Amino acid sequence: MGEKQQHIAILRLSAMGDVAMLVPAVQVLRASYPELKITVVSKAFHKPIFAAIPDVSFLAAEVRGKHKGILGMRSLAKELKAQGVTHLADCHNVLRSKMARSFMSFSGVKRARMDKDRAAKKALCRPVDKIWKPLKSSHQRYAEVLGELGFPLDLNQFVPLNRGVMPQTALELLQGWTGKILGIAPYAAFGSKTYSDAQMREVLQQISGANKVKVLLFGGPAERESLLKLASDLEHIEVVAGLLKFPQELDLISNLDGMLAMDSGNGHLAANFGLPVYTIWGVTHPYLGFAPFGQNEGNWLLPDLEKYPAIPTSVYGKNYPAGYENAINSIPSRQVADLLLQNL
Repeated sequence: MGEKQQHIAILRLSAMGDVAMLVPAVQVLRASYPELKITVVSKAFHKPIFAAIPDVSFLAAEVRGKHKGILGMRSLAKELKAQGVTHLADCHNVLRSKMARSFMSFSGVKRARMDKDRAAKKALCRPVDKIWKPLKSSHQRYAEVLGELGFPLDLNQFVPLNRGVMPQTALELLQGWTGKILGIAPYAAFGSKTYSDAQMREVLQQISGANKVKVLLFGGPAERESLLKLASDLEHIEVVAGLLKFPQELDLISNLDGMLAMDSGNGHLAANFGLPVYTIWGVTHPYLGFAPFGQNEGNWLLPDLEKYPAIPTSVYGKNYPAGYENAINSIPSRQVADLLLQNL
């Protein structure tokens, strides 16, 4: 009998941006270890994020259904064992994933977990005496988990995902446009990470006036109305939010010439296709390790750090001192528009 095929399950159950940041590691893993069976375990909605990587299976974790709580995690571990998983990469390292890890331990599955280095993040987020240095990126932390399991990776070997087919709905919106197409995702999970509508409107006016770039506005279906308001009466600005299913939205992103995003998931999705990604930062900071993959520092737009020295105030932008909620708006709209127009 031959040796049992190695089969790695990669677990990340959280927000879309964190899951999208797995792509470089999974793509390089696939290319570097062709004999290895790979299964990504995440929420069902995230499945299309990995669709462009060949021979990667996906297991939908139903954390509000059959995989809820301790018994749910035991059931998930059972499913993975039944599929012949030999290695478990816990790229989440929270209570839920720890439970899955411990249930896998009884059957000789080799396990490793992500080191979030919370102490270093805390030191960078404290209001005074910050330890001011760039921390490892999430991409690198994910790669290290896989390395610990015996699959060392060189993320410099990442090859961007292939472009998808431009969706028909988008083609109709673009009406034969042959110039550059820029995606803009103006919203983020927290107001402290969201550029104001007034200033975003100024950015759109400046780009629209330059007449050389078509802008597509991205967001969730619930944001469609406010995006239409943002774009109203402006030439070359279209709202795609709410028009496409997620897989088609990814196909559209893959065909853009660039993406402007907050510290949010859309930036990571675009980076996976090798697009230049321009990011506007509020009370968070790229040094925490959440900048989109492969982007240079010239693409980061940061608040006035002399005026707001406590930035970064928290890892995800949830907590900040009084007066910091508008720190992001200390970035002039002219600076944003100039960066985009110069590069596009």
